[in-house]
Amino acid sequence: MAIGFMQVHLVKAKGLHNSDIIGEMDPYVLIQYKDQEQRSSVAIGQGKNPVWNEKFMFKVEYPLSNHQHKIIFKIMDQDLYTDDFVGESIIHVGDLLAQGVDDREAKLQTLKYRVVRANKSYCGEIDVGVTFTLQVADDYAERDHYLPQITKDIGCKKSK
Repeated sequence: MAIGFMQVHLVKAKGLHNSDIIGEMDPYVLIQYKDQEQRSSVAIGQGKNPVWNEKFMFKVEYPLSNHQHKIIFKIMDQDLYTDDFVGESIIHVGDLLAQGVDDREAKLQTLKYRVVRANKSYCGEIDVGVTFTLQVADDYAERDHYLPQITKDIGCKKSK
């Protein structure tokens, strides 16, 4: 099993369905990969065309038995009492991870992905880029090799 890190670059969204009756919505994104979830900042007052330009890191183990390697982007509208679901987009990254395991790194340039509502109707697009970097066993060995030397150089002394 290979272990690595996936960086997700959430750039912006365009043409989202405005869930607010009055004023502009305040969108944010819940990004889910397996059992990990992260949240973007709230694009206050940016309405249907928010810009985030934020990066998120996820730990990845590849392959998994169910082979369901996907990132889910749930776009929400922050409200005073209950946040509204705007739409979601799903990116399947199994091929990207397989390439990253072979090449130590693989990248999906920033692309536009369709955002759909719960009824699967189109409600805008989201711009996202993804990079997977393999954590090689040699990286662990190299780090562990230097730790004893660093401790020795510091000159740790026992207290009396």
